[in-house]
Amino acid sequence: MTKRPLHTFHIPVMGLAYTIDSPIRVAQYGISSVISIADDDLIEKMRNFYSTKFNFPYEEITQKFHDYRAERITSYLNLVDTIVKQKFESFKTELAESKTAVENFIATLPNTSDIKKGFQNLLEDGILFKENIQNYIESNLFPGEIDVNIMTKLDKDNFVKNEQLPIEFNDAHAALRGFANSNLESSVVLSAGMNPRLYSYFENFPDFFPNQKNELKKKIILKVSDFRSAMIQGNFLAKKGLWVSEYRIESGLNCGGHAFATDGLLLGTILEEFKLKKEQLVQSAHELMVKVLQQKNAPIPDQPLPLKITVQGGVGTAEEHEFLLEKYEVDSVGWGSPFLLVPEATSVDQTTRNLLINAKEKDLYLSHISPLGVPFNTVRGTSNEILKQKRIHENKAGSSCPKKFLALSKEYDPHGICTASKKYQDIKLAELDSIKNTISINAFENAKTKITEKSCLCVGLANSSYLENDIKIKGQDQGVVICPGPNMAYFDQEVSLTDMLQHIYGNTSVLRAKNRPNLFVKELKMYIDYFRSEIETISGEVTANQLKKWNSFKANLLEGIDYYQNLFESGLYFKSDTEKIKYQFDFYKLELAAIKIPTPQLV
Repeated sequence: MTKRPLHTFHIPVMGLAYTIDSPIRVAQYGISSVISIADDDLIEKMRNFYSTKFNFPYEEITQKFHDYRAERITSYLNLVDTIVKQKFESFKTELAESKTAVENFIATLPNTSDIKKGFQNLLEDGILFKENIQNYIESNLFPGEIDVNIMTKLDKDNFVKNEQLPIEFNDAHAALRGFANSNLESSVVLSAGMNPRLYSYFENFPDFFPNQKNELKKKIILKVSDFRSAMIQGNFLAKKGLWVSEYRIESGLNCGGHAFATDGLLLGTILEEFKLKKEQLVQSAHELMVKVLQQKNAPIPDQPLPLKITVQGGVGTAEEHEFLLEKYEVDSVGWGSPFLLVPEATSVDQTTRNLLINAKEKDLYLSHISPLGVPFNTVRGTSNEILKQKRIHENKAGSSCPKKFLALSKEYDPHGICTASKKYQDIKLAELDSIKNTISINAFENAKTKITEKSCLCVGLANSSYLENDIKIKGQDQGVVICPGPNMAYFDQEVSLTDMLQHIYGNTSVLRAKNRPNLFVKELKMYIDYFRSEIETISGEVTANQLKKWNSFKANLLEGIDYYQNLFESGLYFKSDTEKIKYQFDFYKLELAAIKIPTPQLV
């Protein structure tokens, strides 16, 4: 039976903990969401929590187990799968027995949905309602996907004493094995770029290859920020006989968490290219995959397997949602940050949720707090920020680094060390101190801030779930780090799941802010700010490579603005805001023109 998705949106992964149990909360309603499987310690604690809550036996998987990381992930995912199936059966029973439940459920479905129309017809049946509704539910309703996320860069080598373990015990490899060995029939979302070693490891698991019926038990989703990267990664996997079932396009900057800026390519132009060249993506991967499957004597699909294109990052209104679905023919639109204000959908402690409710544009910013050295969207005033500043003030900068998922710098230790750790920052601050007299006070303070501003994300991004569920937090107090996108500034109240779904589908609005810019305008502003900052903060000699990059960046932005100006000239979209949007594009075009790229000094 082919599953038809009930919804035209999905909930992307958020942090380590914010969507750690989202499927348990929302999958029974047909809503797909993504669990981060980076933190096996958090995962084990959540397995204990949910085993107790739903009366399942629990036996701890300690770090003494040979393959504890993968086993913890497999066990938790199997538990989530079991709970979701139970909740889904209960939900189906409720619908079969109550017209009110059906009416409430219908109200949360897209207005264009055939399934919604089917339910509405059944409600009018009267006497045969119960018998007919049961059959209809059985053939049309499915739980949402329980997808998982692996950040490909978080693939730290692991050691027992001083002996390095084989590659398959690296963090991302073990996480992949944990998912591959689970009962789930869903997808792994790979984010943060290509990791050839990890991609090759997929070949060890038959579930990722097509079976005799041309089905994939487990699928691969690539999170990408442009077409070229999608093509390269998709073909790389196809050369191993692996199929990418979905390309999840995310705005480079207008998103939560780590921001991987494109070379000035804007979301609309990227989506246009995917729409125009989708067939190329499909055919090229299919041909490469078939050749490899022939060599492996494996089942060969005669037709290319299904391939979805989805998009996420900064979407906030039903009009934007509808526009992306219609104009770019995407299969689903990701709604992330707004769901942080929906207690039924995400795991956020009340203090942090209140901070988000009150956050304004100026409070949401692109920071340098991530030890990965990648810009990171966050909000001012988190408990983590307060505790970190207190430690810096007391000359105790840095974290005790209990989890070490980001201990990736080999500068001072072959085992890897995290740039947010006290150990690393002590060395760096001592080095800085030794040259204190040779640099200006300003340069010294700036260098000091650069060292100490890194936050312990491993602990900070997990703590919210512990606080929400009253799970004891051990070790040094790190508080909470949260990573909403800038779109959060316009959502200012706690929202029920029903209201959020009604908002997405245009039947109500939970937005009270009048100043929310269109998502394309907001992204453009972020790119111009980013571009200006890159040029202003350059120190030392400007290289030919930098100049080339900046010129290309500026040219791409100007091309993007022209694309939008033509697009909105038709007046078919965003009718009530067309004039305002056009004015904003003109304004930002002038602002971009005013940013001068430095010219190399002639000697």
